[in-house]
Amino acid sequence: MPRADAAIRSLRRLAPRRRTAALTVVLATTILGTLANPTAQSAGWPQPGPIACPPGLAAKATCYAGRDPAGAYYTMAVPTHWNGSLVVHAHGGPDFSYDSSSPTEDLERWEVMVDEGYAWAGSSYRRGGYGVRMAAADTENVRRLFTDRFGRPDRTYLHGQSYGGNVAAKVAETYGRKHGAYDGVLLTNGLLAGGSRGYDHRVDLRALYQYYCKNLPRPTEAQYPLWQGLPADSTLTPADVQERLQECTGIETEPAARTTAQQRNLDDIVAATRIPEASLATNLQYATFLFQDIVTKRLDGRNPFTNRGVRYDGSHDDKALNAGVARFSADPSAQRDYSYDSDLTGRVTLPVLTLHAIDDPQVYVEHEAAYRAVLRSSGQDGHLVQTFTTESTHSELSDSEYANSLSALDTWVRSGRKPTPSSIARSCGDFDNTYGTGCFYDPTYRPAPYATQVRPRPGGRHWPVMTAAQERAWSRIDGVGIAP
Repeated sequence: MPRADAAIRSLRRLAPRRRTAALTVVLATTILGTLANPTAQSAGWPQPGPIACPPGLAAKATCYAGRDPAGAYYTMAVPTHWNGSLVVHAHGGPDFSYDSSSPTEDLERWEVMVDEGYAWAGSSYRRGGYGVRMAAADTENVRRLFTDRFGRPDRTYLHGQSYGGNVAAKVAETYGRKHGAYDGVLLTNGLLAGGSRGYDHRVDLRALYQYYCKNLPRPTEAQYPLWQGLPADSTLTPADVQERLQECTGIETEPAARTTAQQRNLDDIVAATRIPEASLATNLQYATFLFQDIVTKRLDGRNPFTNRGVRYDGSHDDKALNAGVARFSADPSAQRDYSYDSDLTGRVTLPVLTLHAIDDPQVYVEHEAAYRAVLRSSGQDGHLVQTFTTESTHSELSDSEYANSLSALDTWVRSGRKPTPSSIARSCGDFDNTYGTGCFYDPTYRPAPYATQVRPRPGGRHWPVMTAAQERAWSRIDGVGIAP
């Protein structure tokens, strides 16, 4: 979720624990800003206009920007020495979106792809908040805009990062079957389990946090179902939520300065949710403000989440926890709309290469096991190559690895020869000679099943969540899904 870059860079001067807390509030404040201010629609398809490139590309490319008819901002870059191919980028989030600077910031983050000779195009998406199919349509729109302006590229590759991995995978299934639209897919630290299961750890966190902390809401405040995240009319800010987390767990202070009760609460929440302490604060922000958006704005107040039948363990008193934690069941129509919007069927016939940090603290590496199971269910796992690195970051993998991955995908598409994790690991050194950011591949690694990291709901071990037949049936129902 690489957004609010300037603010994030300024936070690096803070002490580690204060930096984590402050960064969480920066991210969450951006969530609220984007969810509260949807963009207006724009008529027509104006041509992209020239803009200044990010500093690192100023002498290497010509950059363009504009706004599509749906209201999404976009940025494009064409290298001076263009190799004739295009990368279409789907950004993370889903909270950081429609500001006109958003796709330019993404271009700056992944300028390595332009350095490698590829043209680049990315959309902000037309609004903040959740909506995978909407984001997929906006991603396809920016490809069409590029083709209208610069002609059809020799090859077109999709790149999806984090939540954008879900978006890019949906683009591949929805638009990738059209001849010549896309030639291959690169998914990096992608949220590939889809919405129905991809946020179950946050569902658990929302329920378990309230069981232990009892301050979101407080007993003196109006009560509400936890699956709402927050009520539609809540006045709480991200800073307020962070303060309550600190009050309950002492997460911003050194362990020696925490009370016994705070340390016990923190230990129990981390153990029972399986969410690392380092990413607990960010996940709680999403489990409040993003859930509020999904339920209130996208599903008309209906609940797509459930923790019914889940047994929690690892706490100091599992029996009391399971007897006392709030339980709730999903509304079937909300589940259907949420699934139709975000879940994957595995109907992809393009070469797909994934790159994932084994210790990714935000989008667990077990998402890759879920994605392989989805493609296997459709007989398409032969199109998939997965690579893993020993990094422990989410948004900033090595530039050497990004360049290497894109080259491996391009060679696969052009030659028809499928690479292996070992061959990709071996080729990375050539790119590290240029970028010097390191190659951290573990070609022997295989992720454990998704259910080993995120607690499955009853019947939740089979894949896919949504079959191709279900998708076809639901697509014939007026109003199904999440509105753009």
